[in-house]
Amino acid sequence: MLHSSVQIQPLSRRGVRLRRLFRQAVAHAVLGGGGFLMMVPFFWLLSSSLKAPHEIYVIPPQFIPNPVRWQNYLEVLVDQPFLRFTRNTLIATVPATVGQVLTASLAAYSFARLRFPGRDLVFGVLLTTIMLPYAVTLIPVYVMFKELGWIGTFLPLIVPYWFGGGAFNIFLLRQFFLTIPNELEDAALIDGAGYLTIYARIITPLSVPALTVVAIFSFLHHWNDFLAPLLYLNHYENWTLSIGIAMLKGALSGGRDTTHLMMAMSTLMILPIIALYFAAQRAFIQGIVLTGLKG
Repeated sequence: MLHSSVQIQPLSRRGVRLRRLFRQAVAHAVLGGGGFLMMVPFFWLLSSSLKAPHEIYVIPPQFIPNPVRWQNYLEVLVDQPFLRFTRNTLIATVPATVGQVLTASLAAYSFARLRFPGRDLVFGVLLTTIMLPYAVTLIPVYVMFKELGWIGTFLPLIVPYWFGGGAFNIFLLRQFFLTIPNELEDAALIDGAGYLTIYARIITPLSVPALTVVAIFSFLHHWNDFLAPLLYLNHYENWTLSIGIAMLKGALSGGRDTTHLMMAMSTLMILPIIALYFAAQRAFIQGIVLTGLKG
């Protein structure tokens, strides 16, 4: 009887190990298959950017170009104003992102760490603005910027984001700030530090992951934004990349099929986004995981 019980134990452990390996294999297969399906549009974009226009519409599609047309990228970089569009996009994106991260973190700090009458009520009203569609305020905001004389400049794409930073970003940062122990703030107050000093020297260094998440989301929004630049940038010299890609089908096409050039410019446009994500990947994932652990 003792001998049989000793024989059963290793078998049970082996069975548990095999079941664990099977579950891991299934999970990796499902995630790998899903990841591959999500990458198919990107592969098609990259493939189309290296083809002639008539080869893009071939059925069934050919993912490997033959021959490879590197001259598509050369034409985008030399014959098309890609560098000017990139400069304009950076002019609108970088200041807006900085302002959004700074003001959203300040607002979130006040809602998370300061105590003042009506704080929760104001925060609740702020959250309701998330449900307000952009189209509802589009006309009055446009009229306001027109009266200010900002139409045709980058100011409508930059200045509004220095006033609050957006309800979603404030909510995201507030939830992260709530996870920081109050004892750190109390110790700083005892030592004579003010609230801005606490924000700059304690809260901000401890919140790099959450700030990275907000910065990446903000950068993506402004880098890819199409509607706002289309409304406010009415001069060709101020066009951003998103408008430039769309106009390759019209004003910049010269009456020819420019789909291959649109694909090449789109590929170049997403390269900074990919580089930004891989550079901040660890902090981004950490910020997503840790945000909201404490309500």
